[in-house]
Amino acid sequence: MTTFRAAVEAGDMDAAVALLAQDVEFHSPVVHSPYRGRDAVVPILHAVAQVFEDFRYVAEVGGGGEDHVLVFRAHVGDKQLEGIDLLHHDASGAIDRLTVMIRPLSALQAVASAMREKLA
Repeated sequence: MTTFRAAVEAGDMDAAVALLAQDVEFHSPVVHSPYRGRDAVVPILHAVAQVFEDFRYVAEVGGGGEDHVLVFRAHVGDKQLEGIDLLHHDASGAIDRLTVMIRPLSALQAVASAMREKLA
């Protein structure tokens, strides 16, 4: 199990954030351009922890290399969703790229709306 997964499953977003490189690049499923830098990503991760209900990782792929995939399920309101966290680690082991993908489109739209409210 990845340390990032353990932190998120424990609800410890500060521990999850500590695993990010200072210059982390976050690719959102909603926004075209990536967010750059830990300071830009912190409020997003904290908001996600509040928006996703019944969040759980259901599978883990990879390990031992630079890339790791965590498959998750959750819901936002009445919309069930599934997605992946694609983690890329730099030479020191810090997460320097985090890409999130979510399906189906109706759930992604619910996530986008809820995140707009949280981050407004």
